[in-house]
Amino acid sequence: MMELNSLRQFLAVARLEHLSRAAEELHIAQPSLSRTISRLEGELGVPLFERSGRLRLNDTGRLFRDHVERALGELEAGRRAVTEATGQGLGAVRLASETFLTLTGPLAAFKRSHPAVEIELHWSPPEDMARRLRAQEIDLCVASQPIHAEGLEATRLFEEEVGVAFPLDHPLAGRASVTIGDLADQPFVTARNGHWLRRLLDRLFAAHDLTPKIVCESDEHSAIADLISAGLGIGLVPAFARRSATRAPLAWIPVDDPGSRRTVTLHWGADSHLSTAARLMRTTITGWNWTTGEPPSR
Repeated sequence: MMELNSLRQFLAVARLEHLSRAAEELHIAQPSLSRTISRLEGELGVPLFERSGRLRLNDTGRLFRDHVERALGELEAGRRAVTEATGQGLGAVRLASETFLTLTGPLAAFKRSHPAVEIELHWSPPEDMARRLRAQEIDLCVASQPIHAEGLEATRLFEEEVGVAFPLDHPLAGRASVTIGDLADQPFVTARNGHWLRRLLDRLFAAHDLTPKIVCESDEHSAIADLISAGLGIGLVPAFARRSATRAPLAWIPVDDPGSRRTVTLHWGADSHLSTAARLMRTTITGWNWTTGEPPSR
């Protein structure tokens, strides 16, 4: 009989496709994890992974993973529903995003209105969001580009221009706009692979058969503006961040390319049983006035 803990361990290995990294994440010994996976495969009567070279989930493993995610998600949803039904509050809400700078306004307003609600914030790359929503590991996610996956519902929050930030003394800082060709030999300060900002930079350059010259990749996205202001390079910056308070003096120049935009979207699982807290959070975020940065007028 399959144990819940074994299934959770399988999901970690399936996601990482690496035994030692999964064991480290789960805080268990690798031989023990390997035995768990072998035992699962023995119970199912089929292998779940390809083991020639790097460990990879096979077609059967992907099928099993999808069912395990849904099953464990339903169990978690049941636990949360019981907690709410027995009068133990509105429940908690688990929100994932690539960046929380965009969400500080609605999050602060929600906390003022519902101080007793527990809010869990999870940083998540977009490629993990659909899986985590379907598995009900999170309730809602805000992505800076739409997620195209089955089993999700979504609403667009806003769309905005993404320009280029320059140090004030940069030769291009006085331009009304710049082209990708203008930026071909410029040093870029940007986010690491997987972040929407880096994906957009790579996509804009690839459309012109170019590769950006990257001199700094940073996980500290709040530091990118400071590094640009210090003269380390230039970088893509969304209009929203430009409006936010910043100490870094920069010139923000539009890009003469219709693709230099981001679409911010709220997603949730189509079959998810959202707690009252999660539904209230969804209402707060979808009702937010993204132009003024304030709650909707009543």
